[in-house]
Amino acid sequence: MTPRHCILQGAPLDCGKIRRGCVMGPDAYRTAGLAEALNSLGHTVTDIGNITPGPFTDTPHPKLHRLSETIAWTHALANATEAAFTEGLPITMGGDHALAAGTVLGAMRHAAKQDRPLFVLWLDAHSDFHTLESTDSGNLHGTPMGYLTGRSDFPDWPALPAPLPYENIAMIGLRSVDPAEREALQDTAITRVDMREIDESGIARPLAVFLERVAEAGGMLHVSLDVDFLDPAAAPAVGTTVPGGATVREGHLVMEMVNDSGLMTSLDLVELNPFLDERGRTARLMVDLAASALGRNVFDRPTRAY
Repeated sequence: MTPRHCILQGAPLDCGKIRRGCVMGPDAYRTAGLAEALNSLGHTVTDIGNITPGPFTDTPHPKLHRLSETIAWTHALANATEAAFTEGLPITMGGDHALAAGTVLGAMRHAAKQDRPLFVLWLDAHSDFHTLESTDSGNLHGTPMGYLTGRSDFPDWPALPAPLPYENIAMIGLRSVDPAEREALQDTAITRVDMREIDESGIARPLAVFLERVAEAGGMLHVSLDVDFLDPAAAPAVGTTVPGGATVREGHLVMEMVNDSGLMTSLDLVELNPFLDERGRTARLMVDLAASALGRNVFDRPTRAY
């Protein structure tokens, strides 16, 4: 394993949905020992602290929740993530999944400068493929993939260097997709792996096919890991619990395969709501998964006592 320099950046973004608590996520990852886990694997770590959004006017929108704040966060996180690539591997500690609009955009900008394609592995119960028009809830953590793929107009959001190509995206762990998203997804080349397919055929094969495509293209890989990718019995600290998610072992297998590929160039850890956790168990599990993505082997895992 080649040692990496990991740039930890906190994104205490809590504006993508109504239920509060993700603002505490970055400090929960710090308390759960993310930096120490990466150091123990031979990586160096710089924690640059928490990103803050630029000034914004909190103007109520008739439908969309905290629109101006989310846009401000997108600008700030895109700039911070793009800058972090010059120092090492950006790891964004969230924060709700609206943050991916900014982190993936930053990765897209960096990939364009490197003249390399960017691929996104989206580990989530939800596709987050809504547009501003199609979302019924008005919660903007359901829109980052709609924005990044250029599905429709997102006024005042940062301009995309180019829409993220559908064929460069794999969504794995899906089990709660709204009808409008489902209809739109069916017209795309996005790799979609729902929990039934995982139950029937396993999680390794579709992931291996996707990683092979990334490697063949000489691509960069952004991994966006949502707590609700996992089954809530194992990871309860999320406000969007959907039963029937990935097991702890499936989660580790995905991250071990990502590490084996050597392709990951940036990572999001999102939707951790410590207010809903049980003695830090979800935060520790997410730290363990991040460690697996960066080289921790099955024999290296600590025994957890809760």
